[in-house]
Amino acid sequence: MIVIWTIDKTKKEPLYQQLLHQIIASIQQGELAPGERLPAERKLAEILQVNRSTVVHTFEELTSLGWVERRQGSGTLVAQGQWGNRQPAIYQWRSLFSSPLLKEDPYLTQLKNQKVAKDGLDLYTGDLSSDLIPDFKFPTMTWDQIMHEEKQITPTGYKPLKELIFQHFFQGIPQKEQDILITAGSTQGIFWLIQVLLNPGDTIATEDPSFLFSLPLFAARGIHLKGIKQDQAGIDCQALEESIQKKKIKLLYLNPNYQNPTGRTMTLQRRKEIIHICQKHHLPIIEDDVFSELGFGQSIASLKSLAPDQVIYLGSLSKTFSSSIKVGWLVAPKPLIKSLVNAKKIMENETDLLPQLLATAALSQQTYKKQQQQLTEKLQDRSQAFSDTLQPFKKDWQFSPVDGGLYYWLTWQQRKLTRNDWQAFLQEGLLVAPSFLFSNDTSSMRVNYTRLDKENRMIFSQKLALITKKLKKNS
Repeated sequence: MIVIWTIDKTKKEPLYQQLLHQIIASIQQGELAPGERLPAERKLAEILQVNRSTVVHTFEELTSLGWVERRQGSGTLVAQGQWGNRQPAIYQWRSLFSSPLLKEDPYLTQLKNQKVAKDGLDLYTGDLSSDLIPDFKFPTMTWDQIMHEEKQITPTGYKPLKELIFQHFFQGIPQKEQDILITAGSTQGIFWLIQVLLNPGDTIATEDPSFLFSLPLFAARGIHLKGIKQDQAGIDCQALEESIQKKKIKLLYLNPNYQNPTGRTMTLQRRKEIIHICQKHHLPIIEDDVFSELGFGQSIASLKSLAPDQVIYLGSLSKTFSSSIKVGWLVAPKPLIKSLVNAKKIMENETDLLPQLLATAALSQQTYKKQQQQLTEKLQDRSQAFSDTLQPFKKDWQFSPVDGGLYYWLTWQQRKLTRNDWQAFLQEGLLVAPSFLFSNDTSSMRVNYTRLDKENRMIFSQKLALITKKLKKNS
């Protein structure tokens, strides 16, 4: 590679920090691709006219922050995948505001630009297609009525909504020791939990792949993510226990129903095994169950119902309503809810009343369950139609039908794909989520099948056929 970095020895900033920030910027801007080898330490030191120890220090710091990997016999390479697991390099308050710590994966930037321009078939978005969203009837309210309802706001949320959530979703869980905190979606719930329960440098374990790796909030907080491999039944128990023993894990985050991104559902037996391991090691579990309302058949007992005191539960109606109405909830033992409320007060971050009123109106309707059933029936029909659409591609793309949720997970069978191969998807306007956004794998993709009506399935099939042909030609 051609070295594009420079060192200014007249600056007060240490030389290794100058080089560190420039290399990170090169990775974030796509000038350095994942897997690309950096120059050898001695050669780079000669080019930049600095001591070799300066380059060694820079590379060691980049490795500890998750930006590069150092391999015996291969040198120093840009780390693959897991963008959200890379830590910012911040040494002064001034650099806090200039540091690109929250910049996203360059591929994701390209994808979002095409999405905004409406230049392609958007199967990346994590929302239901608008034609599937139930048509809830919301009552007309005067300003005086809204002000009256505001009196029922408690530190943990709108009281009537909390009661309805317990009634609809937690009838089997004793309420005496548990409480609900209303949030603006499950991601806000995750944010508050890491604020209260974790310190910079702590580690969360989660499934590999997991959408957590696509979130920048962990790097911003200095929290490490440890991916644990999973199979069709769920996260691997042996690998989990080994990581707990070695990595000093503080929390386990799980998405057991229709997991994001793989669409898999954890079996009941695996849930019980995981709870046993976590109870043995006194490890709290975060159960993110935002897709619970989108299952096709009989639901499996939640982790929360199996171990109420061990599990912190995240739920949401945002997937059913739309992403524009952010309503979620966090169910946990009362002492934790109290700590979360105190943190919210300090940050002056309250959940808006209007989305809570809309959620209350929807859950109060007699037709709510009927509309939910109609929605899941439509989803099941689309899932079956999408599975049928994929049949001609089975030799090239491996997949398993799902039993709920929004996503299918397709894996290329012919060879290991590189990040550059995924440019073919952008060129054809097929906007999907490559696996490197969620793990170190580069050969799979997440597809939101719910956005594919009959017409779009035909477009999808045509585009995938062209891309498949390109990928096979480059094999």
